[in-house]
Amino acid sequence: MFSDLEETFRWYGPNDAVTLAAIKQTGATGIVNALHHIPSGEVWSFEEINHRLRIINEAGFAWSVVESVNIHESIKTGAADRDKYIENYIATLKNLSDAGIKTVCYNFMPVLDWTRTDVDYRLPNNASALRFDALAMAAFDLYILGREGAYSEFNRERQQRAKEFLDSLGADGTNNLTNAVMAGLPGTTEVLTVTEFKEYLKKYRDIDAAALKENLAYFLKAIIADAERYGVKMCIHPDDPPFPILGLPRVVSTEKDLEDVMSSAPSSSNGITFCTGSLGARADNDLPGMVSRLGSHIHFLHLRNVQRQDDGSFFEADHLNGSTDMYAVMKNVVLEQKRRQETGRFDIAIPMRPDHGHKILDDFNYNTFPGYPVAGRMKGLAELRGLEMGIKKSLFP
Repeated sequence: MFSDLEETFRWYGPNDAVTLAAIKQTGATGIVNALHHIPSGEVWSFEEINHRLRIINEAGFAWSVVESVNIHESIKTGAADRDKYIENYIATLKNLSDAGIKTVCYNFMPVLDWTRTDVDYRLPNNASALRFDALAMAAFDLYILGREGAYSEFNRERQQRAKEFLDSLGADGTNNLTNAVMAGLPGTTEVLTVTEFKEYLKKYRDIDAAALKENLAYFLKAIIADAERYGVKMCIHPDDPPFPILGLPRVVSTEKDLEDVMSSAPSSSNGITFCTGSLGARADNDLPGMVSRLGSHIHFLHLRNVQRQDDGSFFEADHLNGSTDMYAVMKNVVLEQKRRQETGRFDIAIPMRPDHGHKILDDFNYNTFPGYPVAGRMKGLAELRGLEMGIKKSLFP
């Protein structure tokens, strides 16, 4: 029997309320981590990388995946100074490789890393989940952000419903909505102000999806040869949510988008972080089929589930429940592992982490990053572990 998926857990570093000692009890063997204290665009020195690596290794883990080496906004916008930041990115990849860390997750989402309208959505059992409410987003866009052009994107009925929704929130609810939408900066508790966000939007005023995709291709063509030389696997994370929001384009949301990423710089180092939660927020994404067709490019797995709603809203469901058939996804992942074994590939134990999790039980006693409590993710990992084992035993008794 070929090896199981490598079970990993995201850890935000020494300031994370979820400790490495706690993660040890989940059964995970790998850590997904990044040097969030280094500003985007600066080089991660070998010394800084090695210092963090020692902490992770001394706790009994491998540093399995970097998530993420963030892309500077100048690269995304195609600014005049982008080549400087690309060179810095390549230098970081070399230093990571020299430290023995060979898998790097990244995304190409403008400004915000992910976007939700509620980071404390209560389920019937009172567990806390993340939620994206399309009406709340319209209310924010139209009446809090006041974005130029927003009115042309929402019909009169949606405008009226959004205004009624906003009026029902009150001051505290409006503040909570604003903080939730503006909180999508990775590894930090910082929240952008509406004024700061408007300044970012100005940089994207003339950048549509075609231009953003072109800038992504430029970046990949510039780095992938070096990544391959260093033995580093780059794996792009899909957009979250996988559709345009707040006037910002999204270009990594569908199977066609992922195919375009792979074809822009063909290489074994140009791969995918397959996130079932992000991709699953679109009903037109065939996730099991995508694993089957794009499986050879998958270097990292984020496994979580969302429950979609008809108006484009969704909330994060239990890992094995929701709109995505996680059994079918995992089955095709296992079959991809079998193909890799048969063709002599060595990357059979694909790193997998239970992406996000509900706040449950003791999680409410800790101030963890949204989506990253320990007990909720441990529950998800246990469910995914059991699903993988059951599928392998049924397919290969």
